[in-house]
Amino acid sequence: MIPWSLVDTAKIPNDGGELKLSQRGGEFTIKKLGKRGGLIDSRIYNSDKVLAQVGCAHIKPHHDAHVLVAGLAMGYTLTAALKAINSDSQVTVSEVTPEVVEWNKGPLGQCAGNPLQDPRTHVHIGDIKKLLSTRKPTYDAILLNVSHDPKSLHPTDNNSIYSEDGLKDSYDTLGPNGMLAILAVEADYLFTLRLKKIGFRVDTRNVQAGSKKGKQPTIFLARKL
Repeated sequence: MIPWSLVDTAKIPNDGGELKLSQRGGEFTIKKLGKRGGLIDSRIYNSDKVLAQVGCAHIKPHHDAHVLVAGLAMGYTLTAALKAINSDSQVTVSEVTPEVVEWNKGPLGQCAGNPLQDPRTHVHIGDIKKLLSTRKPTYDAILLNVSHDPKSLHPTDNNSIYSEDGLKDSYDTLGPNGMLAILAVEADYLFTLRLKKIGFRVDTRNVQAGSKKGKQPTIFLARKL
């Protein structure tokens, strides 16, 4: 068996922990160390893909759309978003760790089909809150794939994108009938109530993380009324 080899490491800004990129043949993993550690595997991406498919399903084929993706990871959500829109539309992907963008420009990018090379892709390196705080109706869909555990949905500070203030920013930044799609570890009734309080019409669905049986993350679909 081919052993894993460490490719690179990166510090997440604002003491967010450390990322380690490893490779074994054509397979990659990104492991996050710290208080909310996690593992991303290049073989397990179905939920990332479905997030974009259902989050962009309302966009009409002729619509010159603008989609915002939070969290580049291995590019699977970005690739699915690009497939869901036409040639005149665009996707902005926000990634807080610059090294992750560089990894996806290298061999890691082959896993998702090198979506950063698509001319419709625009990269924002920095906190997504800067894009959302404008509260201008800019996006037709916002796809959030940055929840690492159930506690992420119930932050203790108002600066989180999942706080009431953060969700208000997302609501105002969406255009008419826009969709906020959030991939989370599990369903959460209280978080659903918070979305409804902001003014969203909310639906949820479970989806396989990979192609085989296993854990089923939840996608929150919050439609702007």
